[in-house]
Amino acid sequence: MGCNILPGLCGYITKLGIGQDAYVITNQAIKKRFGQRLSNALKKGGITLKFKLIPDTEKSKSLEVASSIIKDITLYDKKRRVFILAFGGGVVGDLAGFIASIYKRGIPYVQVPTTLLAQVDSSIGGKTAVDLRQGKNLVGAFYQPHLVFTDISLLKTLSPRQIRAGLVEVIKYGLIKDKRLFAYLEKRYLDILSLKDAPLKFVVTSCIKIKAGIVARDEREEKGIRTILNFGHTIGHAIEAAGGFRRYNHGEAVALGMLVEGAISHKLNLINERTCLRIENIIEKAGLPTNIKGVSLNKILKAHYLDKKFTGKENRFALINAIGRAKVVKNVPLKVIRKSLKERLIGG
Repeated sequence: MGCNILPGLCGYITKLGIGQDAYVITNQAIKKRFGQRLSNALKKGGITLKFKLIPDTEKSKSLEVASSIIKDITLYDKKRRVFILAFGGGVVGDLAGFIASIYKRGIPYVQVPTTLLAQVDSSIGGKTAVDLRQGKNLVGAFYQPHLVFTDISLLKTLSPRQIRAGLVEVIKYGLIKDKRLFAYLEKRYLDILSLKDAPLKFVVTSCIKIKAGIVARDEREEKGIRTILNFGHTIGHAIEAAGGFRRYNHGEAVALGMLVEGAISHKLNLINERTCLRIENIIEKAGLPTNIKGVSLNKILKAHYLDKKFTGKENRFALINAIGRAKVVKNVPLKVIRKSLKERLIGG
């Protein structure tokens, strides 16, 4: 991780020996901003590359798009040593990783995240997936990238909405694992939103360390350790799906999910009202939504039943029992979930 380090990418790839031909999955906006810089970085080390552009939308995470890209890779992958390079945010990373995991039963891939959300969270840990109409990330695999190459200078052209979406995941890490990080955010959130280098480096590094540490202990989410990373995501993913993946982006939906799941934590006597207010205050100060608008309660509840943490009829929620501490709770009563959602719902 560093700043303005993209020119050194080729050296890392060459040392890994994963291939000489990069199939770069990205979107038009990222290619326009940084495509030449990436191309120069790879070509100077003798690596060829082909750009494959996908629409900059959650709908690109589909079996149909994945299938069409795989067919295109087979045309490129003749007398070449191909590896996939994900150059973009969470959608690009999830889709590229999923394709890498199933093409030829797995080929190497590299993550070069270009959004704050991807740099602090989605590029790390090896979760890959595409969506179905019924819900988010329902088809996927655990498949680790050979390299995650994080250059914070790539964040400088992000829109304010994208920066806020990424800050949500930073807030999550403070809530589940690091009370000092959360307190830092309460004081320095404006510096992070304005992408000042030192605060940005601090929060990105902090989140990478937290997630890497958790994943190292429970890579495939089999021990219940990694499950705490889902705080805000059970309800957040349901809100995304219920809104047709158009009403809210991932970060906004997770912000709302954290508020609802914070309320659930409070109703189960895990945290007090003051802690709930601290969560709401930082989310509001970050310019994120605090009320669910234009999405029906019933659609959210229906979508949440498809959450991957359900085992049979038993639900599992990652909740918090203090700032910086999280726990997994099973069998949260539906009436508690419903009531917590209704408190945030407007016009649904």
